[in-house]
Amino acid sequence: MKKIVRILTILITFTVAAQNEVIFDGATEAYNAGEYQTAVDSYLKILDSGQHSPELYYNLGNAYYKLNQIAPSIYYYEKALLLKPNDSEIRNNLSYARNMTLDAIETMPETGFAKIYNSLLGFLSFDQWGYVAVVFVVLFVLLYIAFYYFRYSSRKRSAFVLSIVSLFIAIVSLVFAYLEYNAFKADRPAIVFAQEASVKSEPNKTSQEAFALHEGTKVIVLDELNEWKKIRIADGTMGWIPSEDIKLLKDF
Repeated sequence: MKKIVRILTILITFTVAAQNEVIFDGATEAYNAGEYQTAVDSYLKILDSGQHSPELYYNLGNAYYKLNQIAPSIYYYEKALLLKPNDSEIRNNLSYARNMTLDAIETMPETGFAKIYNSLLGFLSFDQWGYVAVVFVVLFVLLYIAFYYFRYSSRKRSAFVLSIVSLFIAIVSLVFAYLEYNAFKADRPAIVFAQEASVKSEPNKTSQEAFALHEGTKVIVLDELNEWKKIRIADGTMGWIPSEDIKLLKDF
């Protein structure tokens, strides 16, 4: 019985994947024909099926950008960047979309060490660092086996040195994967979807307005209380915003 269920699950998965591929190709054709809303609707159908990818988010960002819907455009570019952090095309298009936002917020400067650390750690996503670790563990094992079977001392020496280097890289990659994963879980970015959102000093409607934000602005969620979320913007300013005015990026 379990075997039949497993086979049915595999068949359903392949069927859904095949259908999504057809929908994706149709959406891309609609986009190229200038039918941007049709493209958006088709791409969203794929998301509703539970499938997501940087390419899907990127195409959604492009379609929304063509429709001049800045908040969802930035939202999906940011989601694509979470899955593919070093993609230059995603970064360029995200930059174009950000230029259409109203809020000009200066980013807090980073120290030299923090900048190098974040750049190195964020060079790959945590799962990519994990893949690197696995590859070098396998390489370490193969080189160690080669060291055991090689007869000549020069080859043994080379295999031993390379195996130690591979092990070192694997350990470093594993540590980076762990640190990046913790940073990923702790970081809760969101995009403002309200055309204009009033950020309060306290989590209630009667409190004083601290500042206002507009659609497309990126914020970091720090805390939440009832229907309010405490946020921080790029310059370090904090306040409370209604939960309905923002959309969390890490919902996958």
